[in-house]
Amino acid sequence: MEYDVIVVGGGAAGLMAAVVAAERGKRVLLLEKMDQCGRKLRITGKGRCNLTNTAPLRETLPHIGSSTAGTTKKPGQDGGVWLRNAYGRFFNRELMDFFERRGVPLVEERGGRVFPASGKALDIFLALIGELEQSPLVTIRKNCTAKKIETLDGQTTGVVLQNGDRISCRHIILATGGLSYPTTGSTGAGHLMAKTLGHTVVDTVPSLVALKCEEKIPEELVSFQLKNVQLSVLDGDTTIYKSPIGELTFNPDGLAGPLTLSASRHATRPLHSRNHALTQSHNLKALLDLKPALTAEQLDRRLQTDLDQNGTRIFNDALRLWLPAELIPLALKQLHIEYYKRLHQINGEERSRLGRWLKGVPFTLTGTRDWTEAIVTQGGVSLAEVNPKTMESRLVKGLYIVGELLDLDADTGGYNLQIAFSTGHAASESL
Repeated sequence: MEYDVIVVGGGAAGLMAAVVAAERGKRVLLLEKMDQCGRKLRITGKGRCNLTNTAPLRETLPHIGSSTAGTTKKPGQDGGVWLRNAYGRFFNRELMDFFERRGVPLVEERGGRVFPASGKALDIFLALIGELEQSPLVTIRKNCTAKKIETLDGQTTGVVLQNGDRISCRHIILATGGLSYPTTGSTGAGHLMAKTLGHTVVDTVPSLVALKCEEKIPEELVSFQLKNVQLSVLDGDTTIYKSPIGELTFNPDGLAGPLTLSASRHATRPLHSRNHALTQSHNLKALLDLKPALTAEQLDRRLQTDLDQNGTRIFNDALRLWLPAELIPLALKQLHIEYYKRLHQINGEERSRLGRWLKGVPFTLTGTRDWTEAIVTQGGVSLAEVNPKTMESRLVKGLYIVGELLDLDADTGGYNLQIAFSTGHAASESL
């Protein structure tokens, strides 16, 4: 059988690309290396699938960024702008309509996050795969690994499989994903194929991932959840990221939870840089603001009042005035204020020290958890080498690169899946 397009990879971007191509009357071959398509899609959002965000375009773009070798640019500096054209044709409302027309009711939750009403990522996957399986124009081959993309005079001519078979086709959509969650099939094969064809691949690092720190996390804090806190990341004395108010948890080796995941986008590249161990090991730190609703001055006045009104209480016990019990061991260790000191004995310097600590509990960042826990990949195929209107390679005619393969990544909140769906849609729309 002759095909109009081969889609390599059956994840979110690849499935969307295959559906849109078939809708437009194209004969589609979908190649999936695993025994099932959409493995990562089915576990995203802890199995609930935060597929997009209702924020308007101008508010969405700052949540998206791209990398250059050795540095992390500010979100939206180029990644968000690069997506403007694709988002102008297929953005959050179009994506929501796409799934609702296919019988998947959606709900909007806090922060504009959109989920299937069932709370099941499986419903998003089934809507896509069901349409492909019913289409006479689509062939799905599972357990089928693409090894190489063949070209002639700068034009794609086909795909060579791991078993040596060759399938001819002049249009190939590369959608193999990045490196996050490798057990779902994301092993970086697409980056290697793109690099073989001459593309620049920006060094990849795990993103939206828990952060490791030098400080020992007390056992009482492991898995404990803090609400209504704020997290900042500092490179030396420069704040490179400040989170909104939200939730944070602790691992035995560091910080986790929603605030940490978004903060990791700004910390992961310097933490993984080749020179980090030699030059930056003590420069990158996180500050946890336990009282973000209060200014430093307001907090100091509150501390003065609390100390005056509870003068006979000992410091160890009185910390419950300002902290959950689980945080007290860490506070006592870092504040260096005598456990059994009466509050009326706390001097001005110690009160100031307590206030600074409550507004910025310090953690020295040393690394990140590995790819098995990372939600997305930072880095990938250089955006300069891909047409943002069509997703077609500027180096190889007939090759389209989409999804997590691209040097695009975003904060949590549905922004990354929107990138996958929009780039997959743009590629097939342009065929």
